[in-house]
Amino acid sequence: MSVNDPLGDMLTRIRNAQMRGKSTVRTPASKLRAWVLDVLAAEGYIRGYEKKEGTLGLPELEISLKYFEGTPVIRELKRVSTPGRRVYASVKEIPTVRQGLGISIVSTPKGVMTDAAARTANVGGEVLCTVF
Repeated sequence: MSVNDPLGDMLTRIRNAQMRGKSTVRTPASKLRAWVLDVLAAEGYIRGYEKKEGTLGLPELEISLKYFEGTPVIRELKRVSTPGRRVYASVKEIPTVRQGLGISIVSTPKGVMTDAAARTANVGGEVLCTVF
């Protein structure tokens, strides 16, 4: 099955798995998904992920979700830039999430990073999603 928005599909799979209380969730592998998962793991929103082989021999990412006292660590996960409406922001316009308690994940010329790292590196880019 083809997916028009691969990153949005992965975020939805994470949200759905957390609502059901699952410990892991699988999603098809891609470089962008892996880069976003690297940021989520570095910020402590997920335990980590592994690259595995799927049922048809295609690579998949198995994401280990993180919970604290039975509730998911990720409370809110929103897609900002979509294939139909790209959202770009300069370094001065990168949004803060909940007065800095959450993060925005930004795709910059220097790689995929958090909003704070983008401000430190003085680069803007495409705002992929927000996490709280």
